[in-house]
Amino acid sequence: MFPLQFLSLFYIAMATDFEDKKKKQQVVQYDISMYNRGDLLEVPRTLFTHFGIYLGNNRVAHLIPDIMPVLTTDKNALEKMVTNNRLILGVIAKRASVRVDSLEDFAYGAEILVNHMDKVCSRSPFEGEEVAKRAEKLLGSVVYSLLWYNCEHYVMYCRYGTSMSFQTYQFCKAVRKIACSKTSSLLSFLLCLFIMFYMESVSIFGILPMLIIPFIIWMAS
Repeated sequence: MFPLQFLSLFYIAMATDFEDKKKKQQVVQYDISMYNRGDLLEVPRTLFTHFGIYLGNNRVAHLIPDIMPVLTTDKNALEKMVTNNRLILGVIAKRASVRVDSLEDFAYGAEILVNHMDKVCSRSPFEGEEVAKRAEKLLGSVVYSLLWYNCEHYVMYCRYGTSMSFQTYQFCKAVRKIACSKTSSLLSFLLCLFIMFYMESVSIFGILPMLIIPFIIWMAS
């Protein structure tokens, strides 16, 4: 129970400050006539792009990390807009909800792109009604993963029938480029030399893995 208690205290401590900042934000109105049922919507956030499926009547289905389903079963609390604190704690706890929110709550003041993925996905999209029905069938609490099941995986499955994330691919590509670079290989080798010379207790069985790791990085670079 300790992890849940810790997360609960952290959430309560930060919630008030966030709500005060939220009240100061300007409310942006969106023209719902621009969107059709089944459209794939995306909005830029600070560190990532958030995705959703438009259901019509100012409603958007989207997968968003949320700690509240772990902490309570109160329907009224769960239906409130997911704040940044709830989102961050949801990422840490690997819990999310596929939920329906208004365009305003979904976009959070950002510009909305419509069906931009149609230009980059090799698969043709389903008909709008089919997309919306697929999105609605998946509503509820889900296990969340930044790399393997996030909001982009959800909308890609709904609209194209394939669960994938271009954001995840680009992130992994960047990490691999950094981790497998010649600079990383050199730094890891120097670290191994430092440990070998300044830690006399390291045995031959400890030295070998330390030498193998930079060698593997070097060969992969």
